[in-house]
Amino acid sequence: MGLELYLDLLSQPCRAVYVFARANNIPFEFKRVDLLKGQHRTEEFQKVNMLMTVPALKEDSFTLAESIAILLYLARKFKTPDHWYPAELQKRARVDEYLSWQHTTIRAKANDLLCYKMLLPVITGKPVPAEKMQSLTEELNVVLNQFEQKFLQDKPFIAGTEVSLADLLALEEIMQSLIVGHDPFEGRPKLAAWRKRVEGAVGQQLCQEAHGVLMDPSNISADKFTPEILELWKKLYLK
Repeated sequence: MGLELYLDLLSQPCRAVYVFARANNIPFEFKRVDLLKGQHRTEEFQKVNMLMTVPALKEDSFTLAESIAILLYLARKFKTPDHWYPAELQKRARVDEYLSWQHTTIRAKANDLLCYKMLLPVITGKPVPAEKMQSLTEELNVVLNQFEQKFLQDKPFIAGTEVSLADLLALEEIMQSLIVGHDPFEGRPKLAAWRKRVEGAVGQQLCQEAHGVLMDPSNISADKFTPEILELWKKLYLK
């Protein structure tokens, strides 16, 4: 049995793993796990990842969770080009710095915006209050400013002159809010130019394929959610 990747391209870390594997011609079997249908919570999937999260990797009897761990495993196992996770100490430290920072900042704020805009109308049947959306947008703008000023500065990419795992993960997190009609690149020429460089380095066609799910609002329509998932999200977002 070869390498299996358990993914849902609605998920930003899943897209990062998918794009990285495809861009580096890593052979794998795509195992789709539909998050909205709760397939990540099934007994069968828990045999692959007891944490019930995607992405997940399975290779024979070896399983692995968490997107960063999976990306680093793939980079090392398949000896991908050095720029993805540079051997040079300070460049690697720049990648590590972003990977350490992003969880509670870019990821958290972009995810909050998406979840409230996407989930609350489905759960309650009402639009999200304008003041709540304004607050979430402002919080996202704070971390986007930090990303531009601290991590991008005047460099083409986070670690310097070549694309890295940090850029790929950052792009997918920032892109996520497009599915609810919020364009994080609007009014940010530096960020928009960086996006074009990352997509150019990875491959425009591959990025369009991976991001296609974000451009189709029907992917998050009410009929896509199972009652069990709706109840779970009610507990999380209706506090």
